[in-house]
Amino acid sequence: MHLLLATNDPVLLSFVSTLLGEAGLHYIIADEHASAIEGRIGAFPRRVMVASDDAAAAEQLLRDADLSHELPNKPANKRPKT
Repeated sequence: MHLLLATNDPVLLSFVSTLLGEAGLHYIIADEHASAIEGRIGAFPRRVMVASDDAAAAEQLLRDADLSHELPNKPANKRPKT
């Protein structure tokens, strides 16, 4: 499995889930239960995981949706300043 992104933002999780589902890419959201147990204080971000074979397609999907700043460990993908 490949870590696509980690976040506590429920809107972002929903949007990314929709993008991946509509593209036919299988994914799981890890740590949903740990996040619920800790009271949603943000201590445990939920992780969107995709199959390693689908990683490049999933990352490109996020780039096409202007979400490249959400991709982990990508130095060139800094969050835009507002």
